Amino acid sequence: MSQKLKEKALSPEVQAAALGGRTPAKAVNIADLDERVRRALHAASEKKAIDPTVLDLRGISSFTDFFLLFTGANRRQVQAISDEIVEQMKRHGSPAARVEGYQNAEWILIDYGDFVVHVFEDKARRFYDLERLWREASRLDVAPDDLTRLSSLREE
Repeated sequence: MSQKLKEKALSPEVQAAALGGRTPAKAVNIADLDERVRRALHAASEKKAIDPTVLDLRGISSFTDFFLLFTGANRRQVQAISDEIVEQMKRHGSPAARVEGYQNAEWILIDYGDFVVHVFEDKARRFYDLERLWREASRLDVAPDDLTRLSSLREE
């Protein structure tokens, strides 16, 4: 039996177990995401955020709908990514409810209520591995082409 056929025959739970507990990534459809989430993704892309990922927590979490995960190459980039997100969101009428971890900049958390942004240094992202901790969530990896389409959210 070919590998592709085996993967099609396996249930999502078995596939997740085969991936070390991670839910298979789905192609993100930017149009299906809330405008505020798209704006935060766009802001992070403006500062060259690495490995943008959206975890869909609807149905498994009562405190938020989405986690947006980004990686910066160093602390300075982590702060620049979070600064850009906070600034663009504030400019469009969505100030952050809370920002934590800014000074240390290993892991900056920005809370917008219905979604939470996590900007990590690479080492911290691998250590805390939110994708594994929230493996029940649908994981949407944002492709570079998807970020290009976000350019329609340019500043007004």
